[in-house]
This record gives sequence, structure tokens and C-alpha cells, in this order.
Amino acid sequence: MHRKHSLLDLLAGRRSTPSLQLSGPGPTDAELDAMLREAVRVPDHGKLAPWRVIAIRDADVARFGEWTAAHHAAVDPTLPDAAREKDRLRYAHASCVLVVVASVTPGHKVPECEQLLSAGCVAFSLLLAAHGLGFAAQWLTGWAAYDAAVHDQLGLAPNENIVGFIHIGRSTVEPPERVRPDPTAKLTHWSPA
Repeated sequence: MHRKHSLLDLLAGRRSTPSLQLSGPGPTDAELDAMLREAVRVPDHGKLAPWRVIAIRDADVARFGEWTAAHHAAVDPTLPDAAREKDRLRYAHASCVLVVVASVTPGHKVPECEQLLSAGCVAFSLLLAAHGLGFAAQWLTGWAAYDAAVHDQLGLAPNENIVGFIHIGRSTVEPPERVRPDPTAKLTHWSPA
């Protein structure tokens, strides 16, 4: 079977582009739909689909950054101006931020950690899908991913948590390759004693 770009080529070429080095335009509605259609093709024990995605796009990305910066400053009045500015700018560059949410079913026969891992696979698949369509992207969390008021602002249910914010746009620079671990050093072989 021959393909224009092999999956291994796609994986080898994927880089995280720092969100500060992203700009517009972001994905069109059709491109976003294509990314989501492929991203949900993940391992999902029990067919629970224990995840969902919230899209924050265009001007709403900057509004979300302004809101998170103001919220963080209200929670911590001693927050330095530089930290507040970092919060604000964290969402100022990408024209599309996808919030990947784990919607875990507690007490289900499928362990919660497997449900969470499935949601993590959606986040990584979104990175790959964005890269495959020619976009640059970065998966971030930060304090906002774990903040109850942010969860409320995004409409999360009590059984939901943010797996990550996937920032998507166009890269303003070529992201460099970083040093990767030697895969052979991370591989062991088991055999019965």
C-alpha cells in the first residue's frame, strides 16, 4: 500500500511549536472537522468515548487569555505583572485552541486511568492531524488546566478534567528538532526465567 505521506514520516516530522510562535490563520471549519474526525479514532476500551473537545477560536482565544489572566490575578493579588502578562499572552497567538476534556465515568468496569489515557490519545491525535494538514501546534496545560473556576468557565461537569489545550496556527519560525531519548535505552526485552 502506497501513501503520499507515510505515518512514520508524519511522526518523524512532528514538532511542538511554542504557542508564542504561532499566528493565524487557523483551521477552517472543514479542516477542524477533518482533524476531529481523525482524532477520535483512538483506543477506547468499552466504547465510552470518555472525552470531548471545546473549540476556542479567533477573537475568543484572546478573550479567554484576558479572562484567565484576570482570574489568576484575582485569586493571587501578589501575582507579579510578568506572570499576569504571561497568562494573557499564553492564548494570544494561536487562532485556534482546542481544549481536550476527559469525561471519565467513575466506577465503570473500564478503569479511570484507561479512560484518561484515551483522552490523552485524542490530544496527541489532534497534534498529528494538525501537522498533517500543514499547521503548527503545541499541547499545553499549565495552572489553568487544573483550576476549578476555569473548569466552570468552560462548562465542565464534576467528572471532567482538562487533558490539555492544543494551540493550533501557523508557525512564524521553523521549529528546531530537540534532543530525543535513545529509544534503545528505553526498550527492554522480557523472557521467562
